[in-house]
Amino acid sequence: MLLNAINMATIAPLRKDIDHPGEIKKHSGPVRLWHWLNLLVITGSLLTVLLNSTLFDVKSNTSYVQQQLQESGVSVTAQQAKSVAHGLEDQVWAIHIYFGYALAALFLFRLIAEFYQPGRQRFFSSLKDAYQTYRSRSQKSTLALHDLTVKSLYLCFYLLLAIMAITGLLMAFDQELGISKATSHSIKDFHGFCMYLILIFIAVHIIGVLLAERKESKGIVSDMINGGKA
Repeated sequence: MLLNAINMATIAPLRKDIDHPGEIKKHSGPVRLWHWLNLLVITGSLLTVLLNSTLFDVKSNTSYVQQQLQESGVSVTAQQAKSVAHGLEDQVWAIHIYFGYALAALFLFRLIAEFYQPGRQRFFSSLKDAYQTYRSRSQKSTLALHDLTVKSLYLCFYLLLAIMAITGLLMAFDQELGISKATSHSIKDFHGFCMYLILIFIAVHIIGVLLAERKESKGIVSDMINGGKA
């Protein structure tokens, strides 16, 4: 029973407030703006990673560049071709860095917006309320566990965004901050690991929203567009 409840909470967000069943959860303009802009920025950032791991992969492009130049009558060494391939990859990474700046700016925007949210719409207030509701119902309410687990997952997502923004900025300004190459490489590995966790969260979130739209929480997507007016 507990395992089924956790699974349900993991994939299906609630549209209505548990403590106020007749009310649909509201989403302020700044939070909705952040949500959709964040979606665009994360998508763009992931696309640059995908491009550099496929079309602009240095290893595969080195031989391609060398071959194309040789067919044009230009003879280059493998190292010279590799430098060209690296240059192409760096151009895409430059775009990735700009997406990283945007992600950091949006995260700061979300933190500031939190202070101006109406009381019940503040994330940490809603997380606290979900925990108190779960405790007050003697920890036996599947719906309360559902809500608490979903909000806890969102908290993990916010923490991952913070980590991605901080580690990304550390890599972008490693020379200015005096970070060694070894440390920068470790930061890069951790940054990449967190990216996979975010991908998992996004996949679970999308599946959960689709399932919620087919069940009792139909309209949850439109709520994130119109603010939960209906």
